[in-house]
Amino acid sequence: MNESVGLAGALITGVVLGTMFFGGLWWTVRQGVSAERPALWFLGSLLLRTGIVLAGFYVVAAGHWERLLLSLLGFVIAHVIVTRFTGPPVEHHEPQANEVGHAP
Repeated sequence: MNESVGLAGALITGVVLGTMFFGGLWWTVRQGVSAERPALWFLGSLLLRTGIVLAGFYVVAAGHWERLLLSLLGFVIAHVIVTRFTGPPVEHHEPQANEVGHAP
């Protein structure tokens, strides 16, 4: 019973970490494209998000590969959830010039 609670907690923590990571990425992209120094936004966000997620995985795993595997599964589940909620990427189609026919 106690072990199953720990495994469920690892899965939930993975979902929370993934939501923070991918939600933070979405927010960074929205802020960074209009920022004066976008490289600073993206680099800072990458380092912060990666550091938080790696520290979270380290704490959750606590030396047990099962917990690490379930937290990684939760991370992937969060990727799917955040992608669905933030919507599909907007495709910008440039109007293409009509091809000029070849001379006969």
